[in-house]
Amino acid sequence: MNIIINGRHLEVTPALREYAEKKVKKFERFLSNITEAVVTLSVEKYRHKAEVLLKANGVMIQAESVTSEIYSSIDDVVEKLEKQIKKYKGKLTAHRKENRSPKTSIPVTVEETEPNPEVRIIKRKRFEMKPMTPEEAAMQMELLDKDFFVFTNAETGSINVIYRRNDGNFGLIEPA
Repeated sequence: MNIIINGRHLEVTPALREYAEKKVKKFERFLSNITEAVVTLSVEKYRHKAEVLLKANGVMIQAESVTSEIYSSIDDVVEKLEKQIKKYKGKLTAHRKENRSPKTSIPVTVEETEPNPEVRIIKRKRFEMKPMTPEEAAMQMELLDKDFFVFTNAETGSINVIYRRNDGNFGLIEPA
């Protein structure tokens, strides 16, 4: 596993680097196929923040924690990641055990909004997209704790967006 440790407004000392690496390396016990772990440690006034992004087999698992001390932030984010990994592994084993039933379509709603003439792009993200089913995309979206997820549909080969609706269910946007 390749571990990258970054510091924002914080000098990453050898002791801090060793502590973070030791904590992140223990995830190899839970998931043997982790290829990369990106740890970002930052300080803003009295807020010490630790963010960890694990990449394993095209799946990304992310967590962050903010406390008043950087070491406790690392401990807290590790606890959050443990819970997410256990949940992910539980879903994988449950998904394998259940009998495949005919796929049902996910309801789609389209909301139209008027374009804002003063739109500015303030952040741009690039990431690899592994083809996956809408069910796998929903699981990935929950692991990342996001409200939407862009993915390549393994069944159709097109780019789709899955999102969380206000009622807690999921919506799927597919190109026509």
